[in-house]
Amino acid sequence: MDFFPIFLKVNHKQILVIGGGEVACRKVDLLLKAHANVTVVSPQLHPHLQILLERQLIKHINQPYHASQLEGADQVWATTDSSTLNHQIYHDANALKIWTNVVDDPTFCDFITPSMVDRSPIQVAISSGGASPVLVRYLRERLETYLPQNLNLLASFSGQQRQRVKQQFTTVDERRKFWEQFFRLSAVENAHSIEELEVAFQQLLTEQNHCNGNIYLIETGHDPELLSLKALRLMQQSEYVLYHDDVADVFIDLCRRDADRESCNHKNIQALTENLVQKGIRVCILATKDNHRPGIKKYCASHQGIFVPIFS
Repeated sequence: MDFFPIFLKVNHKQILVIGGGEVACRKVDLLLKAHANVTVVSPQLHPHLQILLERQLIKHINQPYHASQLEGADQVWATTDSSTLNHQIYHDANALKIWTNVVDDPTFCDFITPSMVDRSPIQVAISSGGASPVLVRYLRERLETYLPQNLNLLASFSGQQRQRVKQQFTTVDERRKFWEQFFRLSAVENAHSIEELEVAFQQLLTEQNHCNGNIYLIETGHDPELLSLKALRLMQQSEYVLYHDDVADVFIDLCRRDADRESCNHKNIQALTENLVQKGIRVCILATKDNHRPGIKKYCASHQGIFVPIFS
């Protein structure tokens, strides 16, 4: 890992952007969205920056760069078209222990900006550490199509209802299961207003229809790209993962991050699963196509579990 992923709070921080061209425009726009106090250093300003200056959204130092301008800055962005000057800015700022970003030059960066999918307050950031910007852009475009546009509405609403849910459910596990079921409701996925979400919320609270324990038997095969979307969805929903020794780590890693994991064999898997399901836990069993025993598949079916075969 070349860069540690982190979200920085720059609200009212003093941010110095050196350079007044098109690249600076993009960075300044993002910084203003995050409510930073932005000062641009450049003898010339791009027309867009000039408009921001006239609207008093940024400050402007109408001079060439000088190290003395770094005084008081919390963060520095070097966006000039001179790599020599950008590197000098980096060294000057580092001497003052100021985090610095030299645009499109990861070697001279204390931090980098990822490609972002913005559904504020939900944000998804993707980065290749500067290795493959085109691939990152492609991944962002894919995510844009997968993530619903009402995520910001869902995040705001759920944040406002946390106290109500705490009053209704005493344990963290009960609250988590309620929210998981709520977000999967079709009415919630298609909601366009707070009022629609409130109706679905009240109905679910009244029904108290919580997620029951279940069994998902996922046939892994040997190529993770052959997993179906259904298999991936069930793996992400599972709270406990049981897997055979011959299941590759990549499949286990694709399961829900906070799920408990345990290696098992065909002799004890039924007893383990039975105990977990009785506690209301959703159990995912990972087994290769060559090693899932007929008894496990039969047991899964007898408990109204779901078997998902690998594509071939």
